[in-house]
Amino acid sequence: MNNKPIQTASNTPSQHAGGIHIKSKQELDHMRLAGQITGAALKKLRTAVVPGITTKELDRIAEKEIRSLGAKPAFKGYMGFPGTICASVNEEIVHGIPGKRVLEEGDLFKVDCGATINGFIGDSALSLAVGEIEPEVEQLSKITREALYAGIAEAQVGNRIGDIGAAVQAIAEKHGYGLVTGYTGHGVGRFLHEEPQVPNYGRAGRGIILKAGMCIAIEPMFNLGTAETLVLDDQWTVITADYSVSSHHEHTIAITENGPEILTVNE
Repeated sequence: MNNKPIQTASNTPSQHAGGIHIKSKQELDHMRLAGQITGAALKKLRTAVVPGITTKELDRIAEKEIRSLGAKPAFKGYMGFPGTICASVNEEIVHGIPGKRVLEEGDLFKVDCGATINGFIGDSALSLAVGEIEPEVEQLSKITREALYAGIAEAQVGNRIGDIGAAVQAIAEKHGYGLVTGYTGHGVGRFLHEEPQVPNYGRAGRGIILKAGMCIAIEPMFNLGTAETLVLDDQWTVITADYSVSSHHEHTIAITENGPEILTVNE
């Protein structure tokens, strides 16, 4: 789930760096478990996303899987959000509310999911084809995913936040996609949105220095058309201003001395 107003972890027993929560070994183990459960829920949805299913049915599948593994949905009730998943279709970029909408052949379905266990949170998102989709939409999703992994590759101890954003931005610009800048990645831990913000744009060598023990969500959002966005009357669902299709991919990662560790594997 993308950054809305940030809640920063405080009064926790582990170290902080400029307001950023540095996880202890035990806390990283909790983060791994939360990530594994989040990934398991998304694996279930990979096979459940077919023409004819409603976004509410997918929400129920995700919640059942998360609770069966001993965790709680991280999004449900967060700032009033009513669902276990964010369910966004086609021009909807992020924060779509699950409901009666029926998925149709050719849709691009964006699902964002989180799980909380032992007080720690996993957060991850996928763009999934509903049946056969247009080649340009398939390419959009593929490139957005590539940008995610380019950003992850820059999440190295000693690098800076700007290195991540610059890597994502370069791919969007290379392919001529609209790069969503109003919603960002973020720190993850005891809270869904912690410091630091992780924009999908930036200048290499700028921003905070990345340190071992930081956990962040990287989540590029690319549009086939304009980068401009609008928020629907439900005050949650974000759409492209020109109604072009958007793609969104996200992982929670831990920054370690051995390189970035993806905590929310879902394949």
